[in-house]
Amino acid sequence: MKISLVIPAYNEEKYIATCLESVFKNAPDFFYEIIVIDNASTDKTREVAEKFKGVKVIHEAQKGLTSARQKGLESATGDLIAYIDADTKMPKDWGKKVLKSFSKNPQFVCISGPYIYHDVKPLKSFSVWLYWHLFAYPASLITGYMVVGGNFIAKKDALEKISGFDKSIAFYGEDTDIAKRLSKIGKVKFILGLPMHTSARRFKGQGTGKTAIIYMLNFLSVAFKGKPISKDYKDIR
Repeated sequence: MKISLVIPAYNEEKYIATCLESVFKNAPDFFYEIIVIDNASTDKTREVAEKFKGVKVIHEAQKGLTSARQKGLESATGDLIAYIDADTKMPKDWGKKVLKSFSKNPQFVCISGPYIYHDVKPLKSFSVWLYWHLFAYPASLITGYMVVGGNFIAKKDALEKISGFDKSIAFYGEDTDIAKRLSKIGKVKFILGLPMHTSARRFKGQGTGKTAIIYMLNFLSVAFKGKPISKDYKDIR
Protein backbone atom coordinates (compact mmCIF):
# COMPACT_ATOMS: atom_id res chain seq x y z
CA MET A 1 0.00 0.00 0.00
CA LYS A 2 1.27 3.44 -0.94
CA ILE A 3 0.87 5.99 1.85
CA SER A 4 0.62 9.73 1.25
CA LEU A 5 1.37 12.03 4.19
CA VAL A 6 -0.62 15.27 4.29
CA ILE A 7 0.24 18.11 6.69
CA PRO A 8 -2.14 21.11 6.73
CA ALA A 9 -0.23 24.24 7.72
CA TYR A 10 -1.47 27.75 8.45
CA ASN A 11 1.29 30.12 9.64
CA GLU A 12 3.42 27.25 10.95
CA GLU A 13 6.92 28.58 10.30
CA LYS A 14 7.87 27.90 13.96
CA TYR A 15 6.79 24.25 13.91
CA ILE A 16 6.80 22.80 10.40
CA ALA A 17 10.57 22.20 10.23
CA THR A 18 10.58 20.17 13.46
CA CYS A 19 7.59 18.21 12.23
CA LEU A 20 9.22 17.33 8.91
CA GLU A 21 12.53 16.53 10.59
CA SER A 22 10.76 13.95 12.77
CA VAL A 23 9.17 12.39 9.69
CA PHE A 24 12.47 12.02 7.86
CA LYS A 25 14.24 10.79 10.99
CA ASN A 26 11.68 8.26 12.22
CA ALA A 27 10.01 7.22 8.96
CA PRO A 28 12.73 7.52 6.30
CA ASP A 29 11.63 6.41 2.84
CA PHE A 30 8.32 5.22 4.29
CA PHE A 31 5.87 7.59 2.62
CA TYR A 32 5.08 7.48 -1.07
CA GLU A 33 4.80 11.27 -0.98
CA ILE A 34 4.84 14.06 1.60
CA ILE A 35 2.50 16.97 1.00
CA VAL A 36 2.35 20.19 2.99
CA ILE A 37 -0.82 22.19 2.38
CA ASP A 38 0.06 25.87 2.73
CA ASN A 39 -3.34 27.03 3.94
CA ALA A 40 -3.31 30.76 3.12
CA SER A 41 -0.26 31.35 5.29
CA THR A 42 1.08 34.87 5.63
CA ASP A 43 4.40 33.88 7.18
CA LYS A 44 7.32 31.75 5.88
CA THR A 45 5.60 28.37 6.13
CA ARG A 46 6.03 27.65 2.41
CA GLU A 47 9.67 28.73 2.35
CA VAL A 48 10.57 26.55 5.34
CA ALA A 49 8.76 23.48 4.00
CA GLU A 50 10.26 23.81 0.53
CA LYS A 51 13.76 23.48 2.01
CA PHE A 52 13.08 19.78 2.59
CA LYS A 53 13.92 17.67 -0.44
CA GLY A 54 11.03 15.56 -1.59
CA VAL A 55 8.33 17.61 0.14
CA LYS A 56 5.60 18.93 -2.14
CA VAL A 57 4.05 22.23 -1.00
CA ILE A 58 0.57 22.96 -2.34
CA HIS A 59 -1.25 26.23 -1.81
CA GLU A 60 -4.86 26.33 -0.62
CA ALA A 61 -6.24 29.86 -0.74
CA GLN A 62 -9.39 29.18 1.27
CA LYS A 63 -8.35 29.34 4.91
CA GLY A 64 -9.76 26.56 7.05
CA LEU A 65 -8.70 23.16 8.32
CA THR A 66 -11.28 21.21 6.35
CA SER A 67 -10.37 23.09 3.17
CA ALA A 68 -6.74 22.14 3.73
CA ARG A 69 -7.59 18.51 4.42
CA GLN A 70 -9.75 18.36 1.28
CA LYS A 71 -6.96 19.85 -0.83
CA GLY A 72 -4.71 17.12 0.53
CA LEU A 73 -7.23 14.46 -0.45
CA GLU A 74 -7.50 15.87 -3.97
CA SER A 75 -3.71 16.13 -4.34
CA ALA A 76 -2.61 12.81 -2.82
CA THR A 77 -2.10 9.75 -5.01
CA GLY A 78 -1.48 7.06 -2.39
CA ASP A 79 -3.80 4.23 -1.38
CA LEU A 80 -3.80 5.51 2.19
CA ILE A 81 -3.68 9.12 3.33
CA ALA A 82 -2.11 9.94 6.67
CA TYR A 83 -3.00 13.28 8.23
CA ILE A 84 -0.87 14.87 10.93
CA ASP A 85 -0.63 18.44 12.22
CA ALA A 86 2.27 20.81 11.65
CA ASP A 87 3.11 20.93 15.37
CA THR A 88 3.41 17.14 15.73
CA LYS A 89 6.51 14.98 16.04
CA MET A 90 6.20 11.55 14.49
CA PRO A 91 7.43 8.78 16.82
CA LYS A 92 9.46 5.78 15.76
CA ASP A 93 7.55 2.78 14.40
CA TRP A 94 4.39 4.85 13.84
CA GLY A 95 4.43 3.96 10.16
CA LYS A 96 5.04 0.27 10.82
CA LYS A 97 2.07 0.17 13.19
CA VAL A 98 -0.11 1.79 10.55
CA LEU A 99 0.80 -0.73 7.86
CA LYS A 100 0.40 -3.65 10.26
CA SER A 101 -3.08 -2.49 11.29
CA PHE A 102 -4.36 -2.14 7.74
CA SER A 103 -2.67 -5.34 6.53
CA LYS A 104 -4.17 -7.45 9.33
CA ASN A 105 -7.60 -5.82 9.17
CA PRO A 106 -8.85 -5.34 5.60
CA GLN A 107 -12.19 -4.09 6.92
CA PHE A 108 -10.51 -0.99 8.34
CA VAL A 109 -11.15 2.21 6.37
CA CYS A 110 -9.61 4.49 8.98
CA ILE A 111 -7.48 4.26 12.11
CA SER A 112 -6.49 6.93 14.60
CA GLY A 113 -4.69 7.30 17.89
CA PRO A 114 -4.23 9.72 20.80
CA TYR A 115 -1.84 12.58 21.37
CA ILE A 116 1.09 12.66 23.75
CA TYR A 117 1.87 16.27 24.69
CA HIS A 118 5.64 16.63 24.81
CA ASP A 119 5.73 20.06 26.47
CA VAL A 120 3.57 19.64 29.60
CA LYS A 121 4.40 18.77 33.20
CA PRO A 122 3.94 15.20 34.47
CA LEU A 123 0.68 15.91 36.37
CA LYS A 124 -0.98 17.39 33.30
CA SER A 125 0.39 14.60 31.18
CA PHE A 126 -1.29 12.11 33.52
CA SER A 127 -4.60 13.97 33.28
CA VAL A 128 -4.38 13.73 29.49
CA TRP A 129 -3.69 9.99 29.81
CA LEU A 130 -6.89 9.71 31.89
CA TYR A 131 -8.82 11.61 29.21
CA TRP A 132 -7.80 9.20 26.48
CA HIS A 133 -8.40 6.09 28.56
CA LEU A 134 -11.52 7.10 30.50
CA PHE A 135 -13.36 9.19 27.90
CA ALA A 136 -11.99 8.92 24.37
CA TYR A 137 -11.43 5.18 24.12
CA PRO A 138 -14.73 4.21 25.82
CA ALA A 139 -16.52 6.74 23.60
CA SER A 140 -15.01 5.10 20.52
CA LEU A 141 -16.38 1.74 21.66
CA ILE A 142 -19.85 3.16 22.29
CA THR A 143 -20.15 5.11 19.04
CA GLY A 144 -18.05 2.81 16.90
CA TYR A 145 -15.65 5.54 15.83
CA MET A 146 -13.13 8.12 17.02
CA VAL A 147 -10.65 10.20 15.02
CA VAL A 148 -8.05 12.64 16.25
CA GLY A 149 -7.49 15.18 13.49
CA GLY A 150 -3.71 15.35 13.77
CA ASN A 151 -3.22 11.61 13.94
CA PHE A 152 -5.30 9.54 11.55
CA ILE A 153 -4.96 7.47 8.40
CA ALA A 154 -7.76 6.66 5.97
CA LYS A 155 -8.15 4.82 2.70
CA LYS A 156 -8.32 7.34 -0.11
CA ASP A 157 -11.14 5.58 -1.91
CA ALA A 158 -13.18 5.57 1.31
CA LEU A 159 -12.71 9.33 1.74
CA GLU A 160 -13.74 9.86 -1.87
CA LYS A 161 -16.77 7.62 -1.44
CA ILE A 162 -18.12 9.88 1.34
CA SER A 163 -17.29 13.02 -0.73
CA GLY A 164 -14.37 14.06 1.44
CA PHE A 165 -14.38 16.67 4.17
CA ASP A 166 -17.24 18.96 5.12
CA LYS A 167 -15.95 22.48 4.46
CA SER A 168 -18.89 24.01 6.32
CA ILE A 169 -17.27 22.87 9.58
CA ALA A 170 -14.72 25.48 10.61
CA PHE A 171 -12.64 23.55 13.14
CA TYR A 172 -14.17 21.82 16.16
CA GLY A 173 -15.95 18.58 15.34
CA GLU A 174 -14.45 18.10 11.89
CA ASP A 175 -12.59 14.98 12.96
CA THR A 176 -15.69 13.43 14.53
CA ASP A 177 -17.67 14.24 11.39
CA ILE A 178 -15.21 12.44 9.14
CA ALA A 179 -15.04 9.48 11.55
CA LYS A 180 -18.82 9.18 11.74
CA ARG A 181 -19.30 9.23 7.98
CA LEU A 182 -16.45 6.80 7.34
CA SER A 183 -17.89 4.39 9.91
CA LYS A 184 -20.93 3.96 7.68
CA ILE A 185 -18.87 2.31 4.95
CA GLY A 186 -16.25 0.44 6.97
CA LYS A 187 -14.49 -0.01 10.29
CA VAL A 188 -13.02 3.04 12.05
CA LYS A 189 -10.67 2.04 14.85
CA PHE A 190 -9.20 4.19 17.62
CA ILE A 191 -5.93 2.61 18.79
CA LEU A 192 -4.41 3.71 22.10
CA GLY A 193 -1.11 2.18 21.02
CA LEU A 194 -0.79 4.55 18.04
CA PRO A 195 0.13 7.88 19.69
CA MET A 196 1.41 11.03 18.02
CA HIS A 197 3.58 13.53 19.88
CA THR A 198 2.33 17.10 19.67
CA SER A 199 2.53 20.50 21.34
CA ALA A 200 0.09 21.65 24.01
CA ARG A 201 -0.19 25.14 22.55
CA ARG A 202 -4.00 25.09 22.49
CA PHE A 203 -4.12 24.04 26.14
CA LYS A 204 -1.72 26.83 27.00
CA GLY A 205 -3.50 29.37 24.82
CA GLN A 206 -7.06 28.88 26.05
CA GLY A 207 -6.80 26.68 29.13
CA THR A 208 -6.66 22.92 29.58
CA GLY A 209 -10.09 22.50 31.14
CA LYS A 210 -11.84 24.77 28.66
CA THR A 211 -10.19 23.07 25.69
CA ALA A 212 -11.07 19.58 26.91
CA ILE A 213 -14.71 20.56 27.49
CA ILE A 214 -15.00 22.17 24.05
CA TYR A 215 -13.65 19.04 22.34
CA MET A 216 -15.89 16.72 24.35
CA LEU A 217 -19.04 18.78 23.72
CA ASN A 218 -18.38 18.98 19.99
CA PHE A 219 -17.68 15.24 19.80
CA LEU A 220 -21.00 14.50 21.50
CA SER A 221 -22.83 17.09 19.40
CA VAL A 222 -21.61 15.65 16.10
CA ALA A 223 -22.12 12.07 17.29
CA PHE A 224 -25.71 12.57 18.42
CA LYS A 225 -26.94 15.66 16.55
CA GLY A 226 -24.90 15.48 13.38
CA LYS A 227 -23.23 18.89 13.68
CA PRO A 228 -20.81 20.69 16.03
CA ILE A 229 -22.00 23.28 18.52
CA SER A 230 -18.96 25.53 18.10
CA LYS A 231 -19.05 27.84 15.09
CA ASP A 232 -15.86 29.77 15.73
CA TYR A 233 -12.35 28.98 16.88
CA LYS A 234 -9.18 30.85 17.76
CA ASP A 235 -5.93 30.42 15.86
CA ILE A 236 -3.16 29.74 18.39
CA ARG A 237 0.36 29.97 17.04
